[in-house]
Amino acid sequence: MSISSRSISPARPIAIANWLLVVAALVVLMVAVGGITRLTESGLSITQWKPITGAIPPLSEAAWQAEFDLYRRTGEYINVTGPAGMDLAAFKFIYFWEWFHRLLGRVIGIAFAVPLAWFWVRGAIPKGYKHRLVALLALGGLQGVFGWFMVKSGLAGTMTDVSHFWLSIHLLTAFFTLGGLVWTALDLRQLANRSAPRSLWTVTASWVGAILFVQLLLGAWVAGLNAGLASDTWPLMQGRLVTEFDASGGVFHAITHDPFLIHFLHRWWAWVAFVALIVMARRVKPIARPASIAMNALLGTQILLGIATVISGVDLWLAVAHQVVGALLTATFAWNAHALGRPA
Repeated sequence: MSISSRSISPARPIAIANWLLVVAALVVLMVAVGGITRLTESGLSITQWKPITGAIPPLSEAAWQAEFDLYRRTGEYINVTGPAGMDLAAFKFIYFWEWFHRLLGRVIGIAFAVPLAWFWVRGAIPKGYKHRLVALLALGGLQGVFGWFMVKSGLAGTMTDVSHFWLSIHLLTAFFTLGGLVWTALDLRQLANRSAPRSLWTVTASWVGAILFVQLLLGAWVAGLNAGLASDTWPLMQGRLVTEFDASGGVFHAITHDPFLIHFLHRWWAWVAFVALIVMARRVKPIARPASIAMNALLGTQILLGIATVISGVDLWLAVAHQVVGALLTATFAWNAHALGRPA
């Protein structure tokens, strides 16, 4: 049979996998910038959502003053930053981080949508993957919408901060998208290298993933409620092994609103997550040793960063590193789960 008569597929699974991993790296960067935005109290500095024109920052002193005037109407300025003496120069600093965070979101959207369209037109997307790539694109768009709802929650009335519920939705959507990008990239590499069926989601991945989800949720609530400041000692909190908390509104309300209890749960549930992820890594070791090693290394790093963040009184860069390693752990969990679900 001549070459011209053969059926040659234009699909490019390796190229698409590499592209998805680049986007995943951008999402990790987005998580880092989001952490800086949160820790510098920059999230409410931009009070309007302008998906197109908002990409351009103020270009004149008059424009800067107009943005500052909008911010001065917020509860955060009236009750917190205004009394602390914030001036226009200080406002420009927090504005930069929120603007950069939103700009990076736009960059990620373009970095996903444009190559997706190119691969689609070229017929380079393997069969069965178009719907998954579109779903990942939709998740990215949803992430932006959730981000605006989060900001909007902090602009209502006398609020001085965003809702920790919306913050957790915003952050966990980013983590879920990151896991989806990694899983899909690995599926495509498996398709190209082995022509094997896709990996399956396993029972181990389900229960370990559920434990990890709880820890990430608690971490997002700690960030949203500034609960990291509830204690600067470890392992004791205020000299106690079990912290005191306000249960007057019920246990469920305390679990979801009390910063002392949420901090306590986050620091000790971390060990449950640690054991669960170690169990997964040990099961993966005979199948994909690099994935297992990465999980063990990141787990040790994350525990040490968590303790250091608490003891330092939530130092900016330690806290950001803690959040970034959390994102890398999510990606590595997807890597280990994928390895565990490979068909024999």
